[in-house]
Amino acid sequence: MKHRIVILGAGYAGASAAGRLARRLHADDVDLVLVNAEPDFVERVRLHQVAAGQELRPRPLPDMLAGTGVTLRVARVTAVDVDRKVVALTDAEGGDANGGTADGGSAELGYDTLVYALGSSMAEHGVPGVAEHAYEVASRPGALRLRDRLAELAPGGRVVVVGGGLTGIEAASELAEARGDLDVALAVRGDLGDWLSPAGQRHVRTVFDRLGVTVHEHADVEQVGATEVLTGDGTTIPADVTAWSAGFAVHPIAAATGLRVSASGQVVVDGTMRSVSHPDVYAVGDAALADGPLGTPLRMSCASGIPMAWQAADSIAARLTGGKLPNAPLGYVHQCISLGRQDAVIQLVTADDRAKPAAPGGRLAARYKELICKGAAYMVAHPLPYPARRRRLSAPARTTEPSRV
Repeated sequence: MKHRIVILGAGYAGASAAGRLARRLHADDVDLVLVNAEPDFVERVRLHQVAAGQELRPRPLPDMLAGTGVTLRVARVTAVDVDRKVVALTDAEGGDANGGTADGGSAELGYDTLVYALGSSMAEHGVPGVAEHAYEVASRPGALRLRDRLAELAPGGRVVVVGGGLTGIEAASELAEARGDLDVALAVRGDLGDWLSPAGQRHVRTVFDRLGVTVHEHADVEQVGATEVLTGDGTTIPADVTAWSAGFAVHPIAAATGLRVSASGQVVVDGTMRSVSHPDVYAVGDAALADGPLGTPLRMSCASGIPMAWQAADSIAARLTGGKLPNAPLGYVHQCISLGRQDAVIQLVTADDRAKPAAPGGRLAARYKELICKGAAYMVAHPLPYPARRRRLSAPARTTEPSRV
């Protein structure tokens, strides 16, 4: 019988893992199933562009997976049973989950090896009013809802972006550039871009001044209302629309399993992206807690997710075929921050993600950032930059269990 590998989630990490496994393992020996709630690959790093009203190139997953042998199941994951080694699925529209049972669209998908890559979503941090009044750019549906709401605003409308990380800075600058008729503000807990080098901070401030973005520093938002944002010091910031980008929270499914997870709910993995509690489970991307080169956790980002996916895929292939396990340290080179379509800043960093002095910005940096975004999508569809021999599974790795629906 074939060894079934199930990959949950087709973001940057999950789709990359699926494609790389398909190019590492022989199709006669493995059954690769990629489960995703949408039929398209979502360029999450561009969702602020979607919110600003831009149309992105469609990337259907069937086209990206064509010729790989990977089977796509369009369904939502509702549970993972690591003891029985099955995943519970339901169709997003209440249908049959591409082969489920007739009892309400539920289905079970068995696995021999699982790659958990369900990613993350907007983190509310328990702040009152976020769920009721705030919009987000952490998902495509959220970005589309924000786009539609912004289209309703008349000139002079007030937009407050909450969160001073990469997503918040990119969203505020994108919206200000696309909608120069709106009053765009950014609320940050500390100083603007305080993790950047002095050169990087100066460039961000210069661009924000040019775009007319008002920055509220040391503004710890404690409540979101229908027409305002309230901070811890009692300041009221008027807001016709609040865009919430104050961090990410992982999908809660992992915490409900027997997998060892961190306080944040991320699956704890070793250097091969293998669960430290369940050797038949791997986790990659935002869903996993993995150490970087100096022992510090990798941050939630596309820059982490794709290398983690490669590491997991190569580790799975090595263990199934009797090959050599990869030993490549995962680290960083830079942080690329778009500041609208015409500007960006490229913050050079150490391997453990600390800012170096250099942070070039401007139009050339914007072009470089665009290449990075295009390259990330390209690497999802082309996870091996060179031809690879699909290896056969070694005898002990072959499963003797029947294939499960």
